[in-house]
Amino acid sequence: MKARQSPWILLRGLTRDSHHWADFPRLLAEQDAGPPPLMLDLPGNGRLNHEPSPTRIEHMAQYCRAEMRRRGVEPPYRLLAVSLGGMVATAWAALAPTEIASCALINTSMRPFSPAPHRLRPAAWSAVLRMALAPPADRDCERMILKLTSNRPIDDALLDDWTDWRGHYPVSRGNALRQLLAAARYRAPARPPATRWIVIGSRGDRLVDPRCSRALALAWDCPVLEHPDAGHDLTLDDGAWVARQLTQWSKTA
Repeated sequence: MKARQSPWILLRGLTRDSHHWADFPRLLAEQDAGPPPLMLDLPGNGRLNHEPSPTRIEHMAQYCRAEMRRRGVEPPYRLLAVSLGGMVATAWAALAPTEIASCALINTSMRPFSPAPHRLRPAAWSAVLRMALAPPADRDCERMILKLTSNRPIDDALLDDWTDWRGHYPVSRGNALRQLLAAARYRAPARPPATRWIVIGSRGDRLVDPRCSRALALAWDCPVLEHPDAGHDLTLDDGAWVARQLTQWSKTA
């Protein structure tokens, strides 16, 4: 009997949610032979914007575990996580290694492997704090985020869609700050939790220094791939490339 293929579980980053994967889940499903990917939102984001965001990454991971049980989806899972989501994926794998078949981290940055100016580039600090403390109008805010995280020309239809989504599911200032606090507090284990790992970075990332991905891969002795020119939101800038790389890597298991 053929073994059941583990589903991909997709985790986004700071203040973002399932809607911001855009077309990527379809691209991944077209490449991958397993079940359709599943997306999880963290408390405080998306349709969970009414809930308080945990101030500990480990508590976010516990929420994800409970949500998968609630949905009736049995482990093991394959985790694909971007930025802050990578911290949550790492904490999940540390808390329950038997639940995780493999883990792919995209443009994430964690202590103790990288210094603060690498984990969040100094040039991005003012924009991030402005959006957290005194966000501009919805459309201006989404435009700022796209300029900071994407290296592709801004698509007006996408900007309209994400602006409308923000209007319906705004992330509160308190929850944005709670997520920033959780990220600042988190310290990853010196050795990788027991699963398969791959680190994927973007050389054109203007939010997180690409050296963070390289440092993590070196510390954990796992493969690292780099996109030559994409921004922080790699699955938006070149989702087809990411889907191909993940599918190829999964076949090497």
